Amino acid sequence: MAEAVAAPTRGLLDTSVVIDMDLIDVDLLPDESAIATITLAELAAGPHAARNDGERANRQDRLQWATQTWDPLPFDTNAARMYGRVFSAMRVSGRSTRSRLADLLIASTAASNELALYTRNPNDFVGLEQLLCIKTV
Repeated sequence: MAEAVAAPTRGLLDTSVVIDMDLIDVDLLPDESAIATITLAELAAGPHAARNDGERANRQDRLQWATQTWDPLPFDTNAARMYGRVFSAMRVSGRSTRSRLADLLIASTAASNELALYTRNPNDFVGLEQLLCIKTV
């Protein structure tokens, strides 16, 4: 009898995963990964928020690596529609939405593309479990 082969996993990587990629066990990551344009925006802002030249250079390197590694998924019309549901789910769960704009936009992108969201910060996405699969790495 032939052994069943598991279907490849697909997922959207949160910015926290991209930043810590060199610290993460690759077995915890999806076989096929993507990032959102929102993650690229966060990475582009990173060098400007650095406290010193060394940190600024590291953040710039991370941005360049990410742009060469992925073609990011856009925040498109479907993601915009999903954002309404994500925003509502956060409000219903009693969580603040103001300080979590980037997280919610990334979650909306994952949900609208039917991708699991891989994150180092699962607490940022509590309340969204009904809309998308959240994987902690």
